[in-house]
Amino acid sequence: MLQAVRSLIRPPLTPHTFKDGERTLRYTRQGTGPPIILIHGLSGSGQWWRFNAPVLAEAHEVLTLELLGGVGVQDAARLIVAWAQHLGLPPAAVVGHSMGGQIALYVSAFAPERVSRLVLACASGLLHAKWWRVALNLPRAGFSGRPRFVPVVVRDSLRTGLPNLYRSARDLLRDDVAALLPTVEAPTLVIWGSRDPLVPPKLGQQLAASLPHARYVELAHAGHVVMVDQPRAFNAAVLAFLAEADPA
Repeated sequence: MLQAVRSLIRPPLTPHTFKDGERTLRYTRQGTGPPIILIHGLSGSGQWWRFNAPVLAEAHEVLTLELLGGVGVQDAARLIVAWAQHLGLPPAAVVGHSMGGQIALYVSAFAPERVSRLVLACASGLLHAKWWRVALNLPRAGFSGRPRFVPVVVRDSLRTGLPNLYRSARDLLRDDVAALLPTVEAPTLVIWGSRDPLVPPKLGQQLAASLPHARYVELAHAGHVVMVDQPRAFNAAVLAFLAEADPA
């Protein structure tokens, strides 16, 4: 509880902007140490990590991204790789939520030398549904967890807008990562909410089983936005995973 309160009263971080052609992302930096890159999901923002980034930053440099516009999964991954190269980042732990987890898998595929570890939180990629069903389920997914987070969900959904939501959701669902998974060499933590109504836990278990070096953790009483619904358990699991010795 105290950690959550501290995360809300910290002064705002300075946003930076990176452009690569027509693609744009914003990012903030906090903390020092081995880098962690946080990637939000569809219709999300950096605020979705508000209960996690300050805690992770006690032992790491945390770079929180905001993808602007209706960027597709693979285009977003290429943008993030170009951004990491521009900053000259050392190999980083890449943490992705929902569509952000799907993007993180492609970051690892496109530039494995830049990814030390992966954390996939309620990640899409194996989700197969009509785009409009996913779009209609987004409010339910956002509201299935903590009521305190509802204003952020509403604000970010309005900011994203229907055209961008449509483009990103359609691209997400057309992209199937099944063939990619056996090639991912980074140690991976797959972490899920037991009450996820958008990407069911069975898909998380299937995802972990398809990755060469993955483990699966499920957090009780958490929905799709697992890092908001159970921040203490989420942060502890991520920090413990990152502190482990490299299995290689």
